[in-house]
Amino acid sequence: MKVAIVVQRYGADINGGAELHARYVAEHLARHVEVEVLTTCASDYITWRNERAEGQETVHGVPVRRFPVSRERNPEEFAACSARVFTRAHSVRDELAWLDAEGPTSPALIEFIRAHEQAYDFFVFFSVRYYHAYHGARAVPGKAILVPTAERDAAVGLGVFGPIFRGVRAIMYNSMEERALIQAVSNNGHVPGVVVGVGSDIPDRNEPARFRQKFDFPHRFAVYVGRIDENKGCRELFDFFENYSASLVDGLHLVLIGNPVIPVPRHPRIHHLGFVSDQDKFDAIAAAEVLVMPSYFEPVDGGTRGMGPRPSRAGQCGLRRAAGTMPAQQRGPLLREFPRVLRDAPDARRESRARRDARPQRRRYFEQHYSWPVIERRVARMFERLQQQPATHVMERIPGWWSRRRATLAGADEVVSHLPRGAAREVPAERLTEPTPRSRPARPSTSAPTPSPAVDRRGAQPRSDAGVQASSGARRPAGRDGGRRSSGSRGGQPRAETRQDRGSDARRPRQAATPPPPETESAPPAERQTGSANGERQPGSGSGDRRRRPMRGRRRPGGPR
Repeated sequence: MKVAIVVQRYGADINGGAELHARYVAEHLARHVEVEVLTTCASDYITWRNERAEGQETVHGVPVRRFPVSRERNPEEFAACSARVFTRAHSVRDELAWLDAEGPTSPALIEFIRAHEQAYDFFVFFSVRYYHAYHGARAVPGKAILVPTAERDAAVGLGVFGPIFRGVRAIMYNSMEERALIQAVSNNGHVPGVVVGVGSDIPDRNEPARFRQKFDFPHRFAVYVGRIDENKGCRELFDFFENYSASLVDGLHLVLIGNPVIPVPRHPRIHHLGFVSDQDKFDAIAAAEVLVMPSYFEPVDGGTRGMGPRPSRAGQCGLRRAAGTMPAQQRGPLLREFPRVLRDAPDARRESRARRDARPQRRRYFEQHYSWPVIERRVARMFERLQQQPATHVMERIPGWWSRRRATLAGADEVVSHLPRGAAREVPAERLTEPTPRSRPARPSTSAPTPSPAVDRRGAQPRSDAGVQASSGARRPAGRDGGRRSSGSRGGQPRAETRQDRGSDARRPRQAATPPPPETESAPPAERQTGSANGERQPGSGSGDRRRRPMRGRRRPGGPR
């Protein structure tokens, strides 16, 4: 079996979240199958500038094939496109323009994937929000396995990603919350998926004293590990920590491990160590009083569960939030809460007997869920099952020229605001099999949501408001008042029959009402309730064909005097 790992950047010196995840998967998967990495020549995710040589090379024993980026990112253009699709009504064309502006735009990479589809059994695409994952999955949908790395940000609410979530061959989720988020926004329950997670290699023994001796650091400190970026919440972390340091003379220091994207403040208690080895990273975490996770969206790495200290609830008190901008009325209380949490960190660091006894249990939990042998078995088992079962769903086409330009999509911020929040419930077993056609949910219609059915007061079958409008709009009444009383009658007596009455709808014999046909997957919900997509009444479509019965004691219009 030959598998292609497709990612926006790749290299031994790139420690970004999705890029590092892709490298870990490629290196561990290469022990079981033939792996090749397809990526771009870019190193900087801000500009996507071509900084690496085009062609083939080998990174840690894994062959890598690089393709050039056709254009660098324009920050002003990308900001304008983001404001358009995130905050107001827009079109599919606007979202595709946003995708091109974000990059990395590499048509050569997509053309290679399309031309060499038969040379690979599967293509594993990382990060759905980027150019290579969207266009690559559309090029080879039957072999595309998606690792979305989706977060609760505005990008997941864009409409162009719904067909990708519903049309790829399978999806590997990083967490149950990510799966719940994607299924809620795209209704892709019919796509095979498994929560694989991210593996970690934790040393059997951590040495806090070794870290202090190597870096000559005797102070008590809190540690942050990751890319130092505003999107990771680091700017707020700096603001909160500077406010904390001003309130205490003898407080914790802050140690930063990772490559900086934004400037690190010059502060006597803030220490930036840059990129360090995994051993130094775990030693620093073991020596720290507090492990800070300031990201708005990302969960704490499962690898920390297998270590001695737990992540501090400092992230819960003020640095982590669901999404959006922090309101000004919340910022003040959080600034006051942050110093208290760090001040109480030494007390929380002192482990009770119960916590010391729970250390082996936490280590076993990590070994059962986050160790690389477990991750490798999940991925290998998924490949085997996908090879045995053919795909039964197809990728939806991009809308046509006119539909692509209609501003029918809501702002992505509004879409995300209606998605579920909080922890997701774990399912007893992962499903990798294709569901039967009966059990697979129908794809949601692109039209507006259909209102709840309204019950006919005459005791007939339930019908929707849309069906009532469609049936009433298709039937022309005999008189101005709907046929109950003729406009030309006097004293309640009907007028004489005319030629118009002989040809009118009122003179036709009534047809027996037929029950609505059973719902099928071939028609969207809106079409099944109204009878047709354009709102016109179709024979046998349900209550829309039911004629109005004349009231007793009244003559039908056009009858004899």
